[in-house]
Formats: sequence, structure tokens, C-alpha cells
Amino acid sequence: MDQPAWLAAAWAELGVREIPGDANAPEILRYFRDAGDDDVKTETTPWCAAFAGAMLKRAGVSNTGSLLARSYLEWGTALDDARLGAIAVFSRGDDPTAGHIGFVIGEAAGKLYLLGGNQSDAVSVAAFDASRLLGLRWPKDETQTPNAPADDGFFTRALGHILEMEGGFTDDPYDPGGPTNRGITLEVYANFKGQTLDGSSRDRLIAELKSIPDATVATIYRRRYFEPADCSAFTAPLALMHFDAAVNHGVGTAIRMLQQSVGVTVDGEVGPETLGAIGARNVVDLIEVYADIRRARYRALPHFWRFGRGWLKRVDATLTLGKSWAATDGIIRGLMEPAQNAKGETTMSDTSTTVTTDDSAKWWAQSKTLWGTVITAAATVLPLLAPTIGVSLPADVIQTFGDQAITAAQAVTGLIGTALAIYGRFTASSILSIRKS
Repeated sequence: MDQPAWLAAAWAELGVREIPGDANAPEILRYFRDAGDDDVKTETTPWCAAFAGAMLKRAGVSNTGSLLARSYLEWGTALDDARLGAIAVFSRGDDPTAGHIGFVIGEAAGKLYLLGGNQSDAVSVAAFDASRLLGLRWPKDETQTPNAPADDGFFTRALGHILEMEGGFTDDPYDPGGPTNRGITLEVYANFKGQTLDGSSRDRLIAELKSIPDATVATIYRRRYFEPADCSAFTAPLALMHFDAAVNHGVGTAIRMLQQSVGVTVDGEVGPETLGAIGARNVVDLIEVYADIRRARYRALPHFWRFGRGWLKRVDATLTLGKSWAATDGIIRGLMEPAQNAKGETTMSDTSTTVTTDDSAKWWAQSKTLWGTVITAAATVLPLLAPTIGVSLPADVIQTFGDQAITAAQAVTGLIGTALAIYGRFTASSILSIRKS
């Protein structure tokens, strides 16, 4: 039988694992967010239920919204027998509240085989004794249709460019990816299908890969590259460059190159620091720097002599297309507006994007220069005008602090206002506009 959509999504994550030490795998942190918990910031939190919940959500199926494995004992519909893709809930130790959860992919000799998260600190396949099984569950509405992603129009457009760059079927002995069609390697295809790649299956899988359906191609690219690389957080020009880099260099490498492009800590996770830095950059300048870093990385590879010319042409074509999108659509930022940003991790600082009525303008109340001028004027002019408009300082204030204190406060306030005005003038990157209600 065909595997359910949530199981297909889970296979695409096979091999994701925790990072030793203090670092956290961005894919695992994303499982928590997709499962409905934005507060978890470390992979040390048990994540088997987060993984299951994330895969259900990506397939358009509701989850429990809980990080507790046993929460799924009341979810969906109970099954009497194991079924491919069913959620299996197991006990864990003697704790009556602890458990483990995964997707059933088979059963044999008193064991159920699960594809799940947090199995040996990774997304993997593992066997569990059937005697520990607490329940098997299935969605109440298994025919539920996934919600169409908001970025579908851009994703389709960007994928068309990437597929043009990738070409058709190849099996170059110098290519470490081996047999590849439309940019999808045989190993990736086998993992997506949930099948073992060995001598007995290789020829059959190659034949399938050669005639891979368009829908399968799009699903693999979206789940394996576009979503893990957080491309939907960026405007079209940057998302195109980043998506293409994720496909050709790998998601982790692409994120690190993006971070290098904006001069932030290179940790492989698109977090608040990275988003804030992207929001402060002109998108064309950013993708030009990104392209230079990609070219340098290609030149350092040992098989550059074989594929280098094609790689560099690919970067040039992607950069040219990204620039044309920026010019045609009037895009100057690399970051989506906060209301459109699906990550929802942070409130952007002054250097990030703000909602305006014009893509190249900002609201007057956001201008450091203008506010600095207002503060300076208030400090220097208002004391002179105050008596004429009926405003005066109370006698006890004057008596307590004296004229010198007032003069000092006035000077300090004026100094702050002047500094803010100068700072705002030299850091301004947008023209002012009047915000419409």
C-alpha cells in the first residue's frame, strides 16, 4: 500500500541527529516549533513526540500539541492491529507518565519497527518489544488534505530554475552522489520511498528514479531543502540563492554561508541574530556576497576541475535571476515582513524590517534622526518658550535643584538628542513616508 503523507515526511528526515556538546541541531529545534511548542531551545528535551507532531503537521494532520508521548493515547482512532504509518505509543521504564512514540513501518518476532525521532539521539529506525506497546493510533480523518503553503507560488518558480540547473539523469563516476536525476540522488530517492538501497534493489530503484513523477520531485525538494533551510523566511531574491545553495551544497553548509554573508556567528541555525542581520542588508548586495562565498567554496573542492565550470555558471545564473526578481518586483529587503515570517522566534530590532506603506520607505516615527532633532529642540527651545504658553517649573523644584541642575539636565538632554540625530543620519537606509491608517 502507499505510505501516508506523514510517514513520507518522516522518511525525508532520516539521519537527522543531535549535535554533541552545547550546540543544537536546527532541524530538531524546528520539530518543536512545528509540533506547536515555541519555548523549547535545546535538543536535550525529549523530542520523540515533537518529531511525530511535526511530521503530522507537515502532512496537514492535526497533532496533540503536546511533547508527551502518552498524549497520543487519546488522539485519533484506536487500532487493533499494526498498520504502515500508524502511531505506536510505548511505555518507557517504570515511570507511568513516560513513553516513546514513533511511526510503524513493520513487525516481526514480537517486535514493532518504528521510524521515529530521539531514537539513539537521531531520526532512525529501531525495534521495540511489542510487550511494551500501550496503543496504536490513526488520524480520525486520514484523507485530510494538507494546507497549501503560502509560499507555493514562489517555491514553484524557484524550483523551475533549480531543475533547469540540475538537468536530467546522470551517473558520472566522478560525482560522489552517484546516479542522479533532476538533482535527486539514488540514495535520497530510496530514503524517501522508505526502501533499502542494496544490490537487489539498486537496478529497480534506478529505473524508478529515471521516471520520477513531478509531484515526488517537488515534495522531496520542499521537505529536504526548502523548508529545512528556512527559505520561506526570505524574500524571493535571497530565498532563490539560499534554496539553490541548500540543494547544491547541503542545508547546513548553505545556512553557514548565509551567516558568513551577513557577518554573524556561524552556527548553522537561522536564529534571531541571523534574521536581524539579514533585515539590515540590501538584498542585492547580500546575494552578491553570498554568490562570492559560494564560488570560493566551489574552487576549494577537489573535483572542481571536473565540475567547476558548471558550478560557477550555476551561481552566475542564480545571481542574475535573483537580481532581476529584485528589480522587477521592487524588492530591497532580504527578510519577509515580521507578520509574514513563519519562524515567529523574535521581535526584530531596529536594524530589521518594519511594516510600511512603501517598500522603500519607513514611517516618520521610526526615524532616529527625526526623534534626535525633536529631543534636541525640546531641550534647548522649550525652556525659552514655556513661560509664553503658561508652562513653568514648580518653585520647589527650582529650590531643590537650583538653576545649575536645570541647566545641566538641559545640556545632557540636548547632547543625547544631537547624538541620536547624528547616529540616525549616518545609519539611515530608507526614505521617510507618512503612514496611512
